[in-house]
Amino acid sequence: MIDIRHYEPQSASEWNAFVAESKNGTFLFDRRYMDYHSDRFADSSLMVYRDGRLFALLPANREGDVLCSHRGLTYGGLVTGPSATASAVVEAFEAVNAYLRGEGLRRVVYKAVPWIYHRVPSEEDLYALFRVCRARLVARDISSAIMQPHRLKWHRDRRYGINRCRNNGVAVELSDDFEGFWPVLEDNLMRSHGARPVHSLGEIRLLKSRFPDNILLYVARRDGRVLGGTVLYVTPQVVHAQYISASAEGKALRVIDAIYDRILNGDFADCLYFDFGKSTEDCGRVLNESLIYQKEGFGGRGVCYDWYEWSL
Repeated sequence: MIDIRHYEPQSASEWNAFVAESKNGTFLFDRRYMDYHSDRFADSSLMVYRDGRLFALLPANREGDVLCSHRGLTYGGLVTGPSATASAVVEAFEAVNAYLRGEGLRRVVYKAVPWIYHRVPSEEDLYALFRVCRARLVARDISSAIMQPHRLKWHRDRRYGINRCRNNGVAVELSDDFEGFWPVLEDNLMRSHGARPVHSLGEIRLLKSRFPDNILLYVARRDGRVLGGTVLYVTPQVVHAQYISASAEGKALRVIDAIYDRILNGDFADCLYFDFGKSTEDCGRVLNESLIYQKEGFGGRGVCYDWYEWSL
């Protein structure tokens, strides 16, 4: 028997313990991460019980009569445990849809967890979306990822950048200097995209304090000044570049090349996947060719981040 319950704060420990043992969950689904921006979203996450035991989680928020995979997360599909089978996940989606109809919801927007984040294969949800929900693909962003045990050769200009930094006294370091990097990030995003970082300096500081081993900052310095950096999210399968930015001087010196030389050929040479993040806008309809060229220059190749939608 399937029982659906709304997440309540008193269930945080049970929720977090399930995420830690799941086959496709990451620390982004931990309530200590999800709830840092609880004031921005009407959380409507679900906990799915099967025969009295917690079977799955659905991180979500409600927008009127629409249930959305949590808008504050890059991905957010059904989180399942190692025992989840195709037939059981199909049954779970049937029960979730019936429950949501009873709650007055009319539509679902669903962001699947990209396969590289799965500790074991976990695409039973995609089958259920086809079989049960008749879902349609509504957005497809493309990210660039490296499978580290089978790395491709870097472009020659990436090597040029590494040597340029070395010859100009640029030093790359693992750092806690978010205060030094954030102005570089904010200025670069505003100039390039007219946008601000998803996280404020205070928010990334808070999250770093909660997940010190999962959120890392690397910076490039010259004469003590931060010229560029990257914020990494470290998960069991994937090291993900959450932010990448350089100042005008940092771009001229090609500091991003030196930073990723340290990360990919040094500190995280043994990780399974490295994900540079998306290079698309407008739900994937616009490809930033210069941005993806840079990532492909390090050997990154395509992984899709998909959004689905269905009516209840």
